[in-house]
Amino acid sequence: MVTGRESDPLAGPGLAVPGQASVAGSDGGPPRFLPRPELARLLERLGDGGRTVVGPTVADGAISMAPMSSVDALPAGWVGRSVPGRVTLERRAPDDPGAARVFDHPIPGAGIKAITFPSRVDRLSLETGAGGELRVRAEVPAGEPTAILGVRACDLAALATHDRVLLGGPAVDPDYAARRSDLLLVAVECAQAGSTCFCASMGTGPEVTSGADLVLAELDDGFVVRAASPAGTRVVSDLDLEIAARDRTDAAAAQVAATRASMTDGVELDGLRERLLDRLDAPGWDDVAARCVACGNCTLVCPTCFCTGTEVSSDLDGRASTTERIWDSCFTAGFAEVAGGSFRPRHRDRYRQWLTHKFGTWWDQFGSPGCVGCGRCVAWCPVGIDIRRELRVIAGPAPSATAAAPAPSAPASALVPRTPALDPAEAPAYRAAPGSIPADHVPVLLRSIRSETADTATLRLETRDPALLAARPGQFVMVAVPAFAIPPISISRIHPDGFELTIRAAGPSTTFLTRLRPGAELAVRGPLGRPWPIEDAVGRDVVIVGGGIGLAPLRGLVDALLADRERFGAIRIYVGARSPRDRLFVEELEALAARDDVLVRVTVDRAGPEWLGRVGVVTQLFRTIQGTGAGVTAFICGPERMMVATADTLADHGVPPEHTWLTLERRMECGVGLCGHCQLGPRFICHDGPVFSVVELGGDLRVEGR
Repeated sequence: MVTGRESDPLAGPGLAVPGQASVAGSDGGPPRFLPRPELARLLERLGDGGRTVVGPTVADGAISMAPMSSVDALPAGWVGRSVPGRVTLERRAPDDPGAARVFDHPIPGAGIKAITFPSRVDRLSLETGAGGELRVRAEVPAGEPTAILGVRACDLAALATHDRVLLGGPAVDPDYAARRSDLLLVAVECAQAGSTCFCASMGTGPEVTSGADLVLAELDDGFVVRAASPAGTRVVSDLDLEIAARDRTDAAAAQVAATRASMTDGVELDGLRERLLDRLDAPGWDDVAARCVACGNCTLVCPTCFCTGTEVSSDLDGRASTTERIWDSCFTAGFAEVAGGSFRPRHRDRYRQWLTHKFGTWWDQFGSPGCVGCGRCVAWCPVGIDIRRELRVIAGPAPSATAAAPAPSAPASALVPRTPALDPAEAPAYRAAPGSIPADHVPVLLRSIRSETADTATLRLETRDPALLAARPGQFVMVAVPAFAIPPISISRIHPDGFELTIRAAGPSTTFLTRLRPGAELAVRGPLGRPWPIEDAVGRDVVIVGGGIGLAPLRGLVDALLADRERFGAIRIYVGARSPRDRLFVEELEALAARDDVLVRVTVDRAGPEWLGRVGVVTQLFRTIQGTGAGVTAFICGPERMMVATADTLADHGVPPEHTWLTLERRMECGVGLCGHCQLGPRFICHDGPVFSVVELGGDLRVEGR
């Protein structure tokens, strides 16, 4: 749990999930009344001890949250109107009774996310010294005491979501934790709603139920103030305010009730996850894709979106570089880019990923929807796409709103039926425990490098790092050198004093790594991810199928099986390559083939007259080999289409899907499930995998653009 510093009398409330507790019953005592002229005293108190006070201001014709030193900076008299694709501001007439109100404006476009989770922060610095040694420095953030005035209920709900993702998950975002640790939140209950607001249907507003230190309800002549935390109670006590009269508290309650009643267009949550995920091929996706320009505005203004990327900058000679964490969006073309191209190349794929994550798979990952109903994505979409309408069109009405219909049939091509919704209390049980993921890069020494093919090399690395030495087959590491992006690389062999990485030159970073010389130092973070479940094969026959570079993650698995050979039945290894020259570990495979307790078969897609071996796809090897069946555990790695075809062929031979294991490739920039790039349905491949059984994946690999 994040709590304020004990020495700070204004330490914030820490973590809170909206709806779990009502501020009305807090220990802050009865509501108080703050006359409008006394608002300056509140700002002064919030700024005590050098605390930065942030609040809503008018800039460039819009409301934004910015540091402020005076109540004069607040948007007094400004009101607004929001419709799909447009937000407008206008001033009230001077004789309007509400002309002095400062919080009747539309919610700021960026909200408070830019304060708690900025769009750009330093993460890692690398520098090569004069002697060739590599210096690694992880940037350590320091939280700055901050008070935010004017936080809305929807933003508090989004903040609680970020707390679950960025603080309560298997890895902690250190910058977010530092900013969150010393944050004082002064919330304001909404006195009016725009046409794009739908927090009432999401259960996140307009009233404030939890997550704030102070809650204000603005009236024409002042504010009803409720203390919602010990820090808020101290502020109210210092201000020495009178208890609010009954007519004022009634007026404040009626104001919020009227705001709630005005939100007539909402989202039907009943069964929405299942309705969306059962319609991944609905024609509505094409319709919205024809209008969507993939600008990413919806994700930039969304208070819950947390996807990030990395940006590397270096000096002119490439000896020093800085890696920054920056906001990213699942709508950008490069978000899903891997060595073989993008796995979401179309606008349709990207919009579907965004909407199904927000209202579908977010439930599996975090136990709630990923939307708080703020309506920013509707108001700030340049073409006015309204997700409420799109959800109705694509997902259809809630079950209570229509006659019962037969359940949609699974596609004939599905590997297995889709996995049912997970219990949020148990989802996902296979993730790593909090605190168990290595957070920092450590230097490792390149002892030797061996060429495997024209574009592939194996690096033998030495280290004393206990976490790296405890790596298991199937895991991967993030590898950094100055001036290059940081790629994920599977571990291909484990040694008592280090490990090996087999790398194919597919881009600038991997090409540079394959051309290093012995004695070079690299920065490595890991081991990461879920290893091969070797225990699942104990007492069973084993089938191993590798395609191309996919043989590398299987190499350590073979080592582990042979090191404990008596625990396993027959071991059969099937290898496919594009051509004879593209085969990996040729001598090792020949040595394995010479053993009497291992069967090895190799095939190539195409070959000349010099090749006397098999030609064809790897699945053709199973037609001539007997012995597969219910007693087999299979491990597969290669291109996704090859793995799906292999899983199908093995299933035809009786291999159970729960004993068929695949390791997947996605774009992994963080390796710990925080950046969002590697998502597949409800899974983050980097830490929920990369190893999965066919049962766990369901039919997701068969959905194009998933």
